[in-house]
Amino acid sequence: MEKRKQLIVISAPSGAGKSTLARHILSVFPNFVFSISATTRKPRPNEVDGKDYFFVSKDEFEKLVKNNELIEYEQIFDNYYGTLKSQVDKNLEEGKVVVFDIDVKGALSIKQKYPSESFLIFIAPPSIDAIKERLVKRGTETTDDIEIRLSRINTEMELKDRFDFVLINDDLEKAKEELAKKITEITNTMSNSG
Repeated sequence: MEKRKQLIVISAPSGAGKSTLARHILSVFPNFVFSISATTRKPRPNEVDGKDYFFVSKDEFEKLVKNNELIEYEQIFDNYYGTLKSQVDKNLEEGKVVVFDIDVKGALSIKQKYPSESFLIFIAPPSIDAIKERLVKRGTETTDDIEIRLSRINTEMELKDRFDFVLINDDLEKAKEELAKKITEITNTMSNSG
């Protein structure tokens, strides 16, 4: 019998709208929980430690890596981001459905470690220009940071076929609707088969 899909992993190139869509899913399915990543980057205005991220020092993060306490981690610019194994295991044991908002490589690491529990969703941008426009409008990165993010897009796009579902975000309202419908399908299949 197929294991229940408890890890809903939403991933995309930077600026494709994954955070907006992940937040939407959490509002549509209030019983789902958000996977909080650990990061060494400084909090943005309005971000709360333990709610948006676990903000840790570089030393603390390196200790987590050394002690094998992360499912996946990556260095982006000068900062590290990673998923705490203890958090995921605790949510799985409690039977919770966990929503992840992480990068493409991180998503594939989760699939590798939890193949039967995870469902990977790739949010594809309508175009590279659309991403550039969104990143500039967001105003949270420098021009250099934006260029680095853009340079990763082709590599990330090449990995989309390894995901369970690909959604093109060319119309946010339509994308929200399609994503909620797909997750309802997965969760209904789970409860019917279990």
